[in-house]
Amino acid sequence: MKVVFVGVGAIGLPMALQIKAAGHEVQGVDVAEASRQRARTQGIDAVERYSLTDKADVVVVMVATPQQLAALVEESLPKVAGQCWVIMSTVGPDAITAAAEQLQRAGASVVDAPVTGGTARASTGELVIFAAGEEDSLNHVAPVLTAMGTMKVVGNRPGDGQGIKVINQHLCAVHIVAAAEALNLAQSLGLDPAQVLPLVEGGAAGSWMLSDRGPRMLQSTDVEVSSAINIFVKDSGLVADAATACHADVPLLKVAHARYLAAAQAGLRQRDDSRVIETWYRP
Repeated sequence: MKVVFVGVGAIGLPMALQIKAAGHEVQGVDVAEASRQRARTQGIDAVERYSLTDKADVVVVMVATPQQLAALVEESLPKVAGQCWVIMSTVGPDAITAAAEQLQRAGASVVDAPVTGGTARASTGELVIFAAGEEDSLNHVAPVLTAMGTMKVVGNRPGDGQGIKVINQHLCAVHIVAAAEALNLAQSLGLDPAQVLPLVEGGAAGSWMLSDRGPRMLQSTDVEVSSAINIFVKDSGLVADAATACHADVPLLKVAHARYLAAAQAGLRQRDDSRVIETWYRP
């Protein structure tokens, strides 16, 4: 199929490359010249705006914020008729519902399909995709989605996928902060966190985030960025907003969100999210 991929940044480009490797024709869109240039060097033509794209069967969206999604939809409406839009950004249920209503009125179908797995799994085609939409639309875009990872159908309406992603990001946000707090506790007890980590991560106290982020927490501020602090500033904020909207009590999430905000205010916004540990101490 002919696919337009909006947002060929750190995670979007490897996703687009997986679609291309599966045999589809891919054109990228990104406002950043550096991102467009990286896409071109890897064989994907990229333009600055959606309005400059060629005709496509499927439009995959991987923008960063609800505001960017709303602006993209507004720009796109004159040319979306007959397309299927696959919105893979983490933007929250309200944003996806509003976007879907506009796109559907203009003649497009919509699949809500946020992902989890980060840049590492995007590069290997092993993302987990929470897909929601009408059955015909899901079947239509399945060849594109399965090129990027495992497609899990979670509902039949836009917003269901975002709901699952909200829960996923709630747990991720809390588990990262819990790992950092525990390693700081080890330090405060006079123990070596590097020795404590392998002793606890394999037992009942372990978590995927402890095993994945823990080793990076023990390194320096300049550790390679897998997922930035600013992502969890945004995502934990989206979780808080969704919880407020449905009157759910999320005290642990509020604590975690405050830690990401503190890390951002300390100048760590573009650093790896493991650097949230620096709101306790700097290894």
